Parts: sequence; C-alpha cells; structure tokens
Amino acid sequence: MTSNTYRYSTTSRRMMVAAVAVLLFCCSRGRAQVSTNDNEPWAGVGIETHLLAGKVFKHEEKFTLPIPKLTTGIDVNLIVHTYGRKVWEQRRHYPRVGVAMTGINYGIDSVYGKVVGLYPNITFPIVSRGRVEWTLRAGNGIGFVTRKFSRAEPVNTVNVAIGSSLNDFIMFITDFSYRIDNHWNIRAGGFITHISNGSVRKPNLGVNVTGITAGVSYFPVTSRPHRIADSLKPLPSRYLFQARYGMSMVSSNTPGGPLYPVYIGTAYISRRWRSHNKVFVGIDYSYHTNLFALMRDNRLETGHEKQLSFKSAIIVGNEFMMGHVGISFQAGIYLNKSYLHKEDVYEKASIAYYPVLKEHGPIKEFFIFTSLKAHLNVAEMGALGIGIGL
Repeated sequence: MTSNTYRYSTTSRRMMVAAVAVLLFCCSRGRAQVSTNDNEPWAGVGIETHLLAGKVFKHEEKFTLPIPKLTTGIDVNLIVHTYGRKVWEQRRHYPRVGVAMTGINYGIDSVYGKVVGLYPNITFPIVSRGRVEWTLRAGNGIGFVTRKFSRAEPVNTVNVAIGSSLNDFIMFITDFSYRIDNHWNIRAGGFITHISNGSVRKPNLGVNVTGITAGVSYFPVTSRPHRIADSLKPLPSRYLFQARYGMSMVSSNTPGGPLYPVYIGTAYISRRWRSHNKVFVGIDYSYHTNLFALMRDNRLETGHEKQLSFKSAIIVGNEFMMGHVGISFQAGIYLNKSYLHKEDVYEKASIAYYPVLKEHGPIKEFFIFTSLKAHLNVAEMGALGIGIGL
C-alpha cells in the first residue's frame, strides 16, 4: 500500500502514530467493572520475540532498486494481556496491547541500509482451541533508516524508494502459537512491513517486505490472567448524525517542492450494532489546492480550475469501538472526479479518539481522528481532523 503518491504530511504521520498509541492508554477510559480482580500483580504482562526472514518485493514499475536475496530481522514486543477490567476488553474478546521494537537488515546495506522501528500495537485473537491460538497483530509507528537517497556524500542515487531518515513504519504479524505452560508460548507465522515518509521528501516509493516469523512469548507471572466475564447489558442500536472535518498536506512531484493543503468534509449517518460497532453511510467531499495550482501554473483547463479541484463520493463503512478509541474502514464510490483522476472507488482507514462519548445530551460524541486514503495498493494522502455525533 505504497507509491510515490503516498502523500500524507509529517504532522499527519505523527498524529497516526499518536492515535495508535492511545490504544495503550486511552482505551483504559472505558467503564470499569464491578467484578473482583483475582489476578496477581503483573499477570498478563510479558515479552514476545520474533525472528523475521523475508524478501523485499517490487510493488510498482518505478521501483528499480536491486532486490536482495534475503531480508532478516528481529521484533521484540512488550505486551499486556487484557482480562476484562474494562467493558471494551470483554466485548473484544480480551486482546493484547503492546509496544514493539523491530530491527531489519534489508540485505544490501549500501543501497537500503537498515531500519529500526518503534510502534504501538494491538493483537486480536482470531481462533483459540485448547493450547493453540491464531492471532493478528497490527501496529504503526516510526522507523529510522541508515541509508537514504542522496546526491551528496555518501552518494546513494540508487535508493529511489526512501528520501528521508525518519519514516512511517507499519507492521502486520499473523501467527499460530502453542502454549507450553502458563509462562511460555512458541509461535510461527508470517509478516508484512512497510516504510515510507509520506512523500514529504522525494523520492518516496517506500519499501515493502513480506516473509515468515518464528519466536517465543514469555510471561513471568502468567499468560492466562483470570478473566472477568460480566453479564453485559447491550447498548441501544442508536442512530446518529455525524460530521467530520479534516485537512491533509500533499507535496508537489518535484523533489523539495512546496506542500499544498487539502480540505476534507464528511457527513454521514451511523447506526450502532452489537454494542461495539458502528456502520455508517454518507458523503465525502474534498478540495485539492495542489490540483488547482497545477492547472493554474500550467494554464490547463483555464476557467475550470476550481471545479476540477473537487472530489465527492458516496461512502459506506464500519467503525470498531474499543472504549474511547475507534478504528474505522470505509469504501467510497466517486460522484465527481477531479483533474488527473481515473479511479472509480477508494478506501480509507481511520483511527479516532473520543474525549466525549455519551448516551444522552445534544452532543453525544466528539472526536479527533487521523486517516489514510488509498486506491487499492496506491495510497493518496493522510489527514487529521475533528468530528461530532448528534
């Protein structure tokens, strides 16, 4: 999910990292349980280590870097196994939250260098049967690379994938684990990771790696804290009118060129279901000043510059609520296309934090969010903003 059109700003990337990080803190604002906690101190706290082996893959024609024979790495994750102290933990089947550090050797040090990533993450159980469990971990953070594109010493004009030392770092790991006892698990599965700087500095094709993992988990006290399982009262399946306003910054195609703002407005109707999800449908609208500047400066479509700088779309999606944090995915079908635009549909992923989340009152929800918009495997831009629910 990367290309040279991957254009969210430094501020947007930092907000994405911060928004994911709130999973480690803000989710704790969910309503506390009245059940007795019988767990020992540090129950469910552990460390998880994966060895990584994979391969860089070419994701578009402009990716002309030599492909290393083998890419290796190590991932160390400090984790906390939730046990139901908060409502959202029970509704989400007791996921794990953590902070991980990853070191990757791409395999051709003179071109790619190495990357060290630091990212908060959340792990969801998919299937659990006896001692065997299948899980999915997702995380987003920052990554520092030791080699980037450079025309000065040290010269590295071959690396047309990475134009800055500091980058966005994304990691997905899915694996099967076998519980030896309440302290040790052995694990094996697969991973995919991505880095890019969001086109804040060109070139920026990004680097993707996919491969296999093997590792162990160790919990000094226990990997199976006593779970709280209350009889939770279902929340009403209410309807809300909701609105979001966001802003993005996208760069010009020229290396070192200016940044242009994009203004995004969304209006939609949401309906809560199963007490911890919200399905929604509405309209997305955006104004792209970079397209206006392109047409104006090159005398293209004279007299129609503003008209061809707008996009609008019908959207449908779902938001997964975890306490005061929401993760949403939506798809859009364009009603109006802008200049240099050929796609018919798009996808958008968002992370939101809700300082206001109430059942009653004129304003039932208020949130801040960060989002990433893409067309299949080609990301367009990121954004940050605010929203309400009435």
